[in-house]
Amino acid sequence: MKPTPVSSINTVAKRLVGRGNLVITRKSVRDSLVSVAALIGCQVQDPNGKSIGKLVDIVVRHGEETYPPVSGLIVKVANRKSFINGARISKLTQKEITLSSTRINLENYQRRPGESLLDADVLDHQIVDVDGLQVVRSSDLYLAPLDKEIRVVGVDISFVSFLRRLFPGSIARRPTPEHVLDWAMVASLTDSTGVVRTSSSKSALSQLRPADIADLIEDLAGREQGALIEMLDPDLAADALEEMEDDELESLLRGLPAERSAQLLARMEPDESAEVLRDLDEEHRESILSAMEKGIAKQLRVLVSFDEDLAGGIMTTHLLIVKETDTVASALKLLVENKERDSSDGVVVVDAKGQLIDHIQTVELIAAKSTSIVLDLVAKPFPTSVQIDTPIAEVVEEFSNNRGSSIIVVDEKNKPIGRILSDDLVDALSRSSSRGFSKGSGVLS
Repeated sequence: MKPTPVSSINTVAKRLVGRGNLVITRKSVRDSLVSVAALIGCQVQDPNGKSIGKLVDIVVRHGEETYPPVSGLIVKVANRKSFINGARISKLTQKEITLSSTRINLENYQRRPGESLLDADVLDHQIVDVDGLQVVRSSDLYLAPLDKEIRVVGVDISFVSFLRRLFPGSIARRPTPEHVLDWAMVASLTDSTGVVRTSSSKSALSQLRPADIADLIEDLAGREQGALIEMLDPDLAADALEEMEDDELESLLRGLPAERSAQLLARMEPDESAEVLRDLDEEHRESILSAMEKGIAKQLRVLVSFDEDLAGGIMTTHLLIVKETDTVASALKLLVENKERDSSDGVVVVDAKGQLIDHIQTVELIAAKSTSIVLDLVAKPFPTSVQIDTPIAEVVEEFSNNRGSSIIVVDEKNKPIGRILSDDLVDALSRSSSRGFSKGSGVLS
């Protein structure tokens, strides 16, 4: 028997009844729902009503279609599990599966790329209710005729449906459509490769906030976490990872291939990536860094080398640096080109030697003439800066004096190499609160 749905994630999802753009709301579809759970083990018969064998599973192929069509049946014939093409199904009801011919392929079924088995891969597995923003378990799946094919149209998440499957007879074959989520709003996460993609669920996921996606990832388990990440745009996935709890993120990375972890960490803020890498064991950390582009890996190795209680350990290396002789227009262009980065508070100005002069706010650049040079905007009060090895306690004091949203980190030659954001400082303080501040050292090589 398959395991009982986990109560902590088997909550009642948001009902989709009444949403006219979903097929589950159509009366013709709801009246013709067929339970997958009830079909498994049923006799499959030829046109004359003679039994051919018992249904073992139902095969669907996943592509760009929102509602995947049934591509075939796996039927136990004698001692073999044979594949019968879905096009040969002449009648499918809650009590009957009839074929249009008696011709059977007696070779054992071999899964092909893009195929999923509804009973083995999806039923009783975790799925994401994109509309309800939660992880649930599928207690049953429903098929219905749609666009001249038999398709997966809904998933039942109720515990009642799980219980009714334990009883024989007609009660086990009775669908409960009032608890059915439309398949268009579900991200199913398990097949032979670990992920089932549908265009609609991917599109819906892309509209969610990174924090909401992070919550969904944390509610999933094992390979299904990685499967959800694979459905996301890489930048959105990286943003979601930044919102995850440290221990959850560390656990997730242990389950991902080093190449995929490297891709995601490379898209995160450098300070966030460095914080995660610090917590990994050396072997795992090196496997990820080795899979990265060399420049990014070198930058992260430097950040990881800094103690978390020093300025260098909590800074991000994302800086927008302009020379004092650059025009305001070129500075604004740089801001636009990096609008996706967390750099909206302006640009850092350096002299011919690369030394820090000023930090010009975005609003100042917008108000200035585009033909002006940046040097014309340099004025008191000049930005406060800290050294790489400045303890966090001193950074807090400088922030108090500076009262800005970030503070510049410079090397021993007064060249800007990073900045500390106020929220990163808060995170660092919360990590340190239970153990107090400790002195450390770090040297930029």
